[in-house]
Amino acid sequence: MKRLRNALAGHRAIEIVEEDGVRVLQIGGDAIQSAMRLDAPDRIELDYVQAMMAFLLFRPKPRDVLMVGLGGGSMARFIRQRMPDVRVSVVEIDPGVVTVARRYFHFPEEDDRLEILVGDGAELVPRRPASADVLVVDGFVDGRPAEGLCTRAFYDGAFAALRSPGVMVANFMADDGKIERHLDRIERSFGRGPTLLLAQEEDNLIAFAHRGGPRRVAWPELKSRARAANALFGLRLEECLPALRQRNPHTTRFLTL
Repeated sequence: MKRLRNALAGHRAIEIVEEDGVRVLQIGGDAIQSAMRLDAPDRIELDYVQAMMAFLLFRPKPRDVLMVGLGGGSMARFIRQRMPDVRVSVVEIDPGVVTVARRYFHFPEEDDRLEILVGDGAELVPRRPASADVLVVDGFVDGRPAEGLCTRAFYDGAFAALRSPGVMVANFMADDGKIERHLDRIERSFGRGPTLLLAQEEDNLIAFAHRGGPRRVAWPELKSRARAANALFGLRLEECLPALRQRNPHTTRFLTL
């Protein structure tokens, strides 16, 4: 194992290590916030990030993606590089993380399709009403979602930040003892329960909360969208379909949203 950096930023320890050709970012503990394969830096390496990209099953052609939590920037970088019609705005509370992402994870400078906002997502998201088609929430502290990103007030603001039809993608640890409370708050803010997806390694549970749009989608349509995502972006979203069946109301013909 090769250690590239071990320092403090924003009062949190930031560590970057390399092993078996993969560079990993850890912030404030042992949990991995981001990973990049050195010989394929544009590929999404972590299973939970790939699961979060399953928003393409519900919103196949977004125009604006708003993200809370940068990490190494793998998802934002992927969207900017592979989806030329999409604008990405990222809120990151720690400027040191932005510096690390650019220095060690090939994260690009801002341009007309990439915006970096240094600040607290719990405060900034409610200030951007009807600004996004997809809102990605992935802000963690000590291995758990930041408290300010799990409140009813934040989810109300998240709902308002989305255009209709839109989707919020929220990352949780599958063993989080507070997850039912988080999901209940999402349901109250969005008016319906989120669609749940357990990531492949079963450590992360991804919640997709829908604003507007259909209340159900046919399985053949989901398979078609998954195949398109694979063809266009190399994302193996067909692997998500059995997991969607396991955790969500459905019939043989439809997934209920």
